[in-house]
Amino acid sequence: MLAGQQRKQFLNGAAAVRPDDESDDEVLASNLVEALQEEDDLESFDERSVTADPARTDDLQERLQAAAQPLDFQAPLEARFASYDNYCSLFHFILNSDGPVELDTPAARDLHYWAWDVIDEFIYQFNSFCTYRNRVARKTPEERKGTDEEDLLILKENPQAWGCYSVLNVLYSLIQRSQMNEQLLAIKKGADPAEVAGEYGNRPLYRMLGYFSIIGLLRVHCLLGDFTLALKTLDDIELNKKAVFARVMAAHFTTYYYVGFSYMMLRRYNDAIKAFTHILIYVSRTKNFHKNAQFDSITKKSDQMYALLAICVALAPTRLDDTIHQNLRDKYGDQFNRMQRGGPEALPVFEELFLASCPKFISPIPPDFENPAVNIDPTQHHLQVFMADVKNAILAPTIKSYLKLYTTMDLKKLASFLEVEPEVLRSQLLVFKQRSRQLRWVEGGLTEGEAVNISDLDFALHGDLIQISEVKVGRKLVDWYLRNLVRTYNN
Repeated sequence: MLAGQQRKQFLNGAAAVRPDDESDDEVLASNLVEALQEEDDLESFDERSVTADPARTDDLQERLQAAAQPLDFQAPLEARFASYDNYCSLFHFILNSDGPVELDTPAARDLHYWAWDVIDEFIYQFNSFCTYRNRVARKTPEERKGTDEEDLLILKENPQAWGCYSVLNVLYSLIQRSQMNEQLLAIKKGADPAEVAGEYGNRPLYRMLGYFSIIGLLRVHCLLGDFTLALKTLDDIELNKKAVFARVMAAHFTTYYYVGFSYMMLRRYNDAIKAFTHILIYVSRTKNFHKNAQFDSITKKSDQMYALLAICVALAPTRLDDTIHQNLRDKYGDQFNRMQRGGPEALPVFEELFLASCPKFISPIPPDFENPAVNIDPTQHHLQVFMADVKNAILAPTIKSYLKLYTTMDLKKLASFLEVEPEVLRSQLLVFKQRSRQLRWVEGGLTEGEAVNISDLDFALHGDLIQISEVKVGRKLVDWYLRNLVRTYNN
């Protein structure tokens, strides 16, 4: 375990500078696989000996093994703090030693699995700890029991444990040490990544940890509610099955889940549908080749993905793959129909599916233990933000069903059909028209895109007169979406 002064220096030192977004173009994923996981290089890494002190090495090897081991969800605070100290010691040694460290890691073929497990478990324990701490802090003195009182005192005495700052600092530092963004940029330009990798980046251990730290940043920023920054972290990674993360099923699934969810929260529903559909098709087509506990867990979590897909399709109707559409109907047929019909009765369904499928959001700041009332539930906060957007569009399906019946229509007449005030309807029509145009990703960074019309219906308001016309842009968008989906999967 780190000495107190050393641990404090590691956690409170200057934060790593976030990598600059040098380019929005995507990298050549197939070349990246060759560059990062070349068999000869990995095999030579396995043969390297550990040069550290033997006693120190034994301790670190234990920490290496413990770092990728799951911590029980019901683990006591003492175990969570001990795990945190293990991670602090491990990352401090890897990042702050005099030169690259040489440790006995798993076999070459398993190195990327091990590296993902380390980063994944690190973030999971951070998420779990923050969720528990916030739940204890929001309890009033009357609601707290004996164990809660004891844990509250311990949490007050350790405000820096599992802090957002230290977790982000680790991930950004691993990326910088490995020069991962520079390597990805070099590959995109057709250059040799080894020339910019530096002393650390040429080591497979640092390359794998740095690469999966980028996926980790996507996850952490999404948990913190910064969905734009979450997507920007993947500017240099191409999303297809040739990417390095696709070699690890859990990493593959996690990446598309958080990309799709970030797009959904940014109201880019068509891009979210594309992300969800891609990974769900992949899971359905590979389930017979992956019979293990990890895949069983992913299969269970895919239900959450179907729930999110149902939400997105209800808000932005589009054509789905036949298999995915059938699975969606089988799992959420009744809820899906109610959301598609719209109206006030659909609101509880949106709320139910969102809460069942969203990630466990965390607050970026420690809670106020002295004032439980001021500690909000991050999940409830994001639910309110999401539901505010849903409520704005709740009349859209009904409005569209009426507009399809006419070429011209009086605003007041339509308002009488809908039993709303004319001015309320005017506002809803403007919302409907605005939501008919969304950003669609074509190339470049994931936050970029071009504005397209996603509806097959258009209208214009001239005073109280509504002029309606059908457009073919929607069909073109569907055709483009299906072609691009097939192309992405085949890649």
